[in-house]
Order: sequence, then structure tokens, then C-alpha cells
Amino acid sequence: MTAATISATDFTTIFPKFRQYTALTTHLLTLARRQSFPAGKQLYWEGDSCSGIALLLSGSIRVYKCGENGREITLYEIGPGETCILNASCVLGTNVYPANAVTARAGEMVVIPALDFRQLVGFHEVLRDFVFSLISERFCEVMELVNEVAFRRVDERLIEYLIEKSGDNVLKTTHQKIANDLGTSREVISRLLKDFEHQGRVQLGRNEIHLINQ
Repeated sequence: MTAATISATDFTTIFPKFRQYTALTTHLLTLARRQSFPAGKQLYWEGDSCSGIALLLSGSIRVYKCGENGREITLYEIGPGETCILNASCVLGTNVYPANAVTARAGEMVVIPALDFRQLVGFHEVLRDFVFSLISERFCEVMELVNEVAFRRVDERLIEYLIEKSGDNVLKTTHQKIANDLGTSREVISRLLKDFEHQGRVQLGRNEIHLINQ
């Protein structure tokens, strides 16, 4: 599947930053290839090289680190209209990918070859601004994550997570997913959720958490 299957209009609807830059958008889509992906596809393992950079059209990608004990922590998630700053760093700095990336929801992306992307960034200020603004946003997110993990109690972070992620006071997820996002173990999350249930704060179901009186 090639990038010819997405129009410049459709692309700039998802990436409005490029709406006024027709020549850049046309050139970018000429160089790129369009790819679909299922949920759960491993895109990168730590230490992989990057042959190109992906701009996400739909779906989502989870970027995470994994410790020697197998415990994972989610660094951030990428949604439509975004790219991965570690992917950008890997391509622009010709470094290896320093984390892991897996698709969280099925979707599509356009992939620009590494050499072409480096040349585009060199010629187009708007593309540099797009990458640098994402780097700034993600850096702040990761710094906040470090602060949360290092200095806040897990039970406080967990209840805030449940409130933030739930829709209509219902969160459909697994204890392992929550543990990965909060940088702790599944056993800790399960124990805390049981405590919350005994306190009447949540009701637990199969891969489902109902918030009560929040």
C-alpha cells in the first residue's frame, strides 16, 4: 500500500501543522509509504535500528521500557497526528532505538525513509518545529512520570489513574496494563484494587473496574 492512497487534504486534517505547506506535504507523501497495523504488533525492540520514521494516521502506539526483572513502565503513548520522539531521535541522530514500541490499537501510519526524513528536516523549518514541539511535550511528560514514580505513593497515583482513564466511571483494562502504565507490579495493583473494593471505592469485574462515589 503506498502513500498515494491518502490525499494531502486527508493528511493535513490529521496533521494540521502542515495545512499551509502544500509543497512540503506533497513531497512528503511522495516519499512515504502507507502501512496498516494490527493491535499488539511489536514495532521496535530496544537496540533496534530505525530505517524510517512513522507519522500516525490512526490507532495508537505504546512506548515503554522493560527492566531486567521483566517489569514494564509506559513512557508515553502516541496517537493520530503524532510521531515518536525516540523514533525521530533514532533517525536524526543515527542512534539505535532506546526503548520498546508496540501498537496498542489497530490503525495506519505513513513511514518516511530515514535519509529522506533527514533531508526534509534540513530543508523545512515547519517540519523541524513539528518534531521539536513534540520533543518538548514528551520530555515534560516523561519528567512528570519520573516525579510520580519516585515521589508519590502508588495508591494515590492509582486512584487518580482510574478517575482519569475511566469513562462513565467504568474502566475496561487489565491489572497488568495499569501496572505497566504506573511503573509497578501487577501484584501491587491487584492488592490495592482489592483494598479499594473493600473500602467501597470500586467494584471489580473481569477486565473491568467500576468507580463508586468518585
